[in-house]
Amino acid sequence: MFDFDATLPLMALQFLLLAAVLNVIFYKPLTKVLDERTNFIRTSKTDAREILAKTEQLAAQYKQQLNEARKQAQSVITTAQNEAQTIANQKVAEAQKEAQSQREQAQQEIDAQKTEAMRSLEQQVDALGRQIMDKLLEPAR
Repeated sequence: MFDFDATLPLMALQFLLLAAVLNVIFYKPLTKVLDERTNFIRTSKTDAREILAKTEQLAAQYKQQLNEARKQAQSVITTAQNEAQTIANQKVAEAQKEAQSQREQAQQEIDAQKTEAMRSLEQQVDALGRQIMDKLLEPAR
């Protein structure tokens, strides 16, 4: 079946020589490229994880700052509303005081006019009473 003459060692030597040449020319550069690619992918994944972690951290910080800003804005709004309510209450109180003052002044004027009208009417009543008395007493004279 097999012939063990000089061709077998020559073929074995050719095979080993071909394997060595392929190893130097093809396999080593190919494995080097594959190793570099694996390292690049590994470092890219690591960098991506770090960037993702930083991004999540920044997002959390921004969210916290946004919440704080909302709280401050709500506080400012509440303070402004309270101040506006206080000012409105003061204006209403001033308006009520002024209205009360005008009402009192009008009441005093009405009372003064009433008193004057009563005096005038008393004088007219006295004058009419005298005229009536004079007319009643005249025919008797």
